[in-house]
Amino acid sequence: MKIAQDLLDEIVAHALAQPRIECCGVVAAEAAEGEAGAERTATRVYRAENIHASALKFEIDPTELLRLNNAIDDEGWEIGAIYHSHVRSPPYPSQTDIGFAASWPGVEWIIVGLAAGEQPLVRSYLIDGPHVREVAVETSAEPPLGERGGVGEAAS
Repeated sequence: MKIAQDLLDEIVAHALAQPRIECCGVVAAEAAEGEAGAERTATRVYRAENIHASALKFEIDPTELLRLNNAIDDEGWEIGAIYHSHVRSPPYPSQTDIGFAASWPGVEWIIVGLAAGEQPLVRSYLIDGPHVREVAVETSAEPPLGERGGVGEAAS
């Protein structure tokens, strides 16, 4: 998925704003024209609340996730990525992440690593069952697609 630098910066800012717990959210994307599996382009970042407020795991409340999904669908977009931070470990999917990903085939998993107080390290993965494959975080200076691109929260 291609993502504008300002959207990626927002994901990192969210992680830095909550350095003691795993932050989380979703990235809306517009599918590329053409064949199935074509590259998507990120359009907006939606912050979510980690209902566990934990440094060890994250979960988005199912009602909030449905609201976010509906808002993204109303724009004609799709969920392109789910993001979260790892505050105590490198940015690699945990077994919990891998299990959760089973419900989201084809969605990228962007993880911001904050371990050891180092500079944030951002990685993205495609997870298919037990198979984890790192994919490039392809940034661009271009603004998000559409006039409405940017950081958002779904209306309640």
